Amino acid sequence: MNRSLPLNALHVFNVAANELSFARAADHLFVTHGAVSRQIRTLENALGLPLFERRNRAVFLTPAGERLHSTTRQMFEHLASTVASLRPSSPTHPLVVSCEPTLAMRWLIPRLGTFAQAHPNITLHLHSAGGPLDLATAGVDVAIRRNDFFWGHTLAAEPLADEWIGPVGSPASFDTPHPKQLHTRTRPQAWQDWQRATRKSPIDANTTTPPFEHFYLSLQAAGAGLGAAIGSVYMVSDELDAGRLIAPSGFVRDGSAYVALAREPFAANPARETLLHWLRSALAESASKWISRETQADTRDAIP
Repeated sequence: MNRSLPLNALHVFNVAANELSFARAADHLFVTHGAVSRQIRTLENALGLPLFERRNRAVFLTPAGERLHSTTRQMFEHLASTVASLRPSSPTHPLVVSCEPTLAMRWLIPRLGTFAQAHPNITLHLHSAGGPLDLATAGVDVAIRRNDFFWGHTLAAEPLADEWIGPVGSPASFDTPHPKQLHTRTRPQAWQDWQRATRKSPIDANTTTPPFEHFYLSLQAAGAGLGAAIGSVYMVSDELDAGRLIAPSGFVRDGSAYVALAREPFAANPARETLLHWLRSALAESASKWISRETQADTRDAIP
């Protein structure tokens, strides 16, 4: 046989051999059952031998059909791969994420590499900001915020994680029974929130140092041994892992939580939805190392 085999018939044969069904092959190729049968007959006539054995309304590859299928399967897989590599990749727009500064610096940024490895097709651009934000004006796709302000009725809001807080400091800070309290202007009620959640009396009402301008700075000062600061479990988990900070009293819910905000439902955009699920999982993993199930149960009803 010197004439070349019809390519379309080879394609139909390959699909039918994959499916072992002319009917399913017809559905896959969006043609009729009869069209598949005609292409198979054309190929069998060109080769001069049967490729399928028809028994009890089912089809099976003959030995010749199996040999041909082993070649066509590789041929069409290689062809599809080559065609895909030749097509210009569609431009992907980065996902602009706004995150509260301390959470961004102490938790999110150290984990961006892990996210990139797990989701290489999603590019994140980080925008550090806290509190209310006009997402459209700022060009922000997702905002990660603590639910301590009113963001209106037009944004889609998805819960991420409850906030867990507790006194943290360097090991040396807790050598005394009453370490100095470090305060911050951005969370001025942090110690009162912790005392309310634990129903404990203040550790030390006297603070000789002025409050730090930012929550981040109070945690840095705690790590430097200047005293104890109220820390979010997420923002200190890495330093707890490394032993640079300790939390002798553990962590309790303070009644607030972190949420993800967007201009439209997260399910409307696969990249946003992927980020949402990753944030929930990563936050839960950070907290689970330092919050036992017993603690979660004990503190569930502690906040009035």
